[in-house]
Amino acid sequence: MFWRFFSFIGCQLVGALAGWSLVSSLHIPVDSLLGVLVGVMLCSLGWVLVDLSRGAHLLHWMRLGDTSDVAMRTGLWGEVSSRVRRLIRAKEQLTRDTQAQLQDFLSAFQASPNGVILLDADGQIEWFNKTAAAHFGLDADRDLLQQIGNLVRDPGFANYFASHSYTGEITMPGRQSTPSRPVILSVNLHPYGEGRLLLLSRDVTALDQAEAMRRDFVANVSHEIRTPLTVLGGFVETLQTLPLSEVERERYLALMAQQAERMQTLVSDLLILSRLEGSPLPGTSGCLSMPALMRQLEQDGHALSAVLNPNVDHLHKMIFGAFLDAELVGSPNELLSAMSNLMGNAIRYTPPAGEIRVKAILLADGRAEFSVSDTGPGIAPEHIPRLTERFYRVDRSRSRDTGGTGLGLAIVKHVAQRHGADLKIESTPGKGSTFTLVFPSSRVKLPL
Repeated sequence: MFWRFFSFIGCQLVGALAGWSLVSSLHIPVDSLLGVLVGVMLCSLGWVLVDLSRGAHLLHWMRLGDTSDVAMRTGLWGEVSSRVRRLIRAKEQLTRDTQAQLQDFLSAFQASPNGVILLDADGQIEWFNKTAAAHFGLDADRDLLQQIGNLVRDPGFANYFASHSYTGEITMPGRQSTPSRPVILSVNLHPYGEGRLLLLSRDVTALDQAEAMRRDFVANVSHEIRTPLTVLGGFVETLQTLPLSEVERERYLALMAQQAERMQTLVSDLLILSRLEGSPLPGTSGCLSMPALMRQLEQDGHALSAVLNPNVDHLHKMIFGAFLDAELVGSPNELLSAMSNLMGNAIRYTPPAGEIRVKAILLADGRAEFSVSDTGPGIAPEHIPRLTERFYRVDRSRSRDTGGTGLGLAIVKHVAQRHGADLKIESTPGKGSTFTLVFPSSRVKLPL
């Protein structure tokens, strides 16, 4: 500011001296004071024109200039240029920071496992993430600024959206839902801003299926226990109220013992499943000898066949092939339970005189394979994917007649998963079935 003042005064002095000198040297017939005034006026006018030119240059820079450099570096306009440049660059930095934060928020929404849709006050889609696109079948190039009600046509969602009461949530089928593979979405809306809405969607198919399995499990357990309890209650009432002969009493007591054993077996299998689901994975400290296992399975198999078919002359033909002289690393009790269940199922569902083959072999890649094959009625293809579900039975009446609980294959599946093994099921109706457990090479300990 001082430089600007002194430069203006200096310019006037220079003009005054120049005017006086010019009048004096040229002997112009005018007063010297008039020459001085003319010089001062001309210099002042020149100073003002130069100053206005610098101001115009600064104004042009402010409108169109590049903020990477200042418009000028000296004088008042240079100071103004520098300060304006700093203000502009600070504003640009603030804009970049705001855009970066917005991008971070959108990236977080994009990475969310839940669907996110931003709606304006008119219900038009402003933005959505990939999860929401998959949930509702949206396309970023096609559906932005479209009405959400025109794209999501589920009646339940339409009523929920129109109600303007968003305190709860609704469930609705997803766009990819089919009768064979249902997809259930949980959807809720949250108002924000000036009339805008945040739509959140969550795939609750697994939770819905888990809840359905829980309900089925409770219902099945209740049914399985209620049946023998009803029989036991009937026999107890008969023994208490009717005069019975010793033979009849013994027969009723035997039937009661059979039902009690059935309940005990069911409770035992439930406890095994609970222990498998709640305990840590088996380590490498335990081992199960396959030759010893095969001998025990052969002994137990013949005993079970005789118990299930007391009045049959020709029992099951059992062939045991112990081609694996090795040990399986893991929990011996769990492995024995799984393999005993496979053999027990084969005996229960194969008619007397049928053939059952049990073998254990070492595969070429070092894995171990244990399989049980039978010549029973076989299993239709539509039942095979559900065989390892708890209490799932292809033939309920036959399973109960043979003492099955419907939990054996569920136990086998859990044991296989805990030991890193694969359970394979092959079956042909009318010809028989083969159940195979394939253990990884890390679970096979060969003799030294």
